[in-house]
Amino acid sequence: MTGLTELVDHGHVVVCCGTGGVGKTTTAAVLALAGARRGRNAVVVTIDPAKRLADTLGLVALGNTAHEIPRARWGNGAASASGRLSALMLDTRATFDGLVHRYARDEDQAERILTNGFYRNIAGALSGTQEYMAMEKLHELHEDGGYDLIVVDTPPTRHALDFLDAPQRLTRLLDNRIFRFLMMPTRTYVRVASNAVQRFLRTAGKVIGGDVLDDIVAFFRAFEGMEAGFRARAARVHELLLAPTTGFVLITSPRRDAVDEAEFFAERLQDAQLGVAALVVNRVHPDFGVQRPVVALRAQARALRQRGGDAAERLAARYENLADYAFLAEDERGRLADVATRLGAVTVAYVPSLAHDIVDFDALGTVARLLVDGAAASTG
Repeated sequence: MTGLTELVDHGHVVVCCGTGGVGKTTTAAVLALAGARRGRNAVVVTIDPAKRLADTLGLVALGNTAHEIPRARWGNGAASASGRLSALMLDTRATFDGLVHRYARDEDQAERILTNGFYRNIAGALSGTQEYMAMEKLHELHEDGGYDLIVVDTPPTRHALDFLDAPQRLTRLLDNRIFRFLMMPTRTYVRVASNAVQRFLRTAGKVIGGDVLDDIVAFFRAFEGMEAGFRARAARVHELLLAPTTGFVLITSPRRDAVDEAEFFAERLQDAQLGVAALVVNRVHPDFGVQRPVVALRAQARALRQRGGDAAERLAARYENLADYAFLAEDERGRLADVATRLGAVTVAYVPSLAHDIVDFDALGTVARLLVDGAAASTG
């Protein structure tokens, strides 16, 4: 699925990614708002722990549960009266807690996991946990939320797309020999534990302490019987990310480092056999609707200066200034068009630098009109 308008009108999952400071969170909020104003039940979820999304939507805070925003705040100018807009911020620990309750055989098993020292103090911060919980939250919104459009705002780091690998990493963990060993009941462990595993546990106990090791072993054994649910859910999310109704939008700015990051993200997507639905370039220099070439503008400035006089000089300076801006806009779009071709982006949308910050729904609506209504987009 390609094109921002098509994504907003017919897509189900839109994943926004890019480096920090390029307007990624704003773009995610804009796409969700556009979907809601066009009659869809839309939700925007941020994996970024910062308050950027709440600030962009003018909210005091966001929680792990989707918060529906009253239509009176965002519905100005909406063509459809049926749309809804919600937002949430991923809480890794709360999502993990919910997952434990979902898959536990009974409340006793859930309680053993949730009160386990390893779980309480370490598990939420383990490498990959946030990415897996982001995957879990996406699945929850897809399966249980009833949303037409889910827009995901990824963290502004090079690890933003790690959740793409989360299903496979979870499966590899579940298949790992040490994990499977730790899941064994105690009597089986005493009987079949290999010398290598026993040495590993003894060494680990010396390094991190026997009590901590006991908590870790107890933590994994408490999961007995739950791994099938994790495995099945991971497979369903992987299918969702590959679905034709899922689209990935890269956000960048004309800065060279931001463009380099966009190329990095595109490579990650290609490695995962996914494509770039659209490239959004924020804060480009506007061309002010200039139809004349830059050389013609500079020639006009020279001709005015040859006339002499204060008025001609002032006008010549303005022509030079306009030529400078036109040159910057032309240069940026030329460079970025080449980048878009290399990224395989069918749609490229340019959003000019605005005279005001994006801090309310009126401003978000201005950007939505540029991106979704086509004023800023070109399709190759």
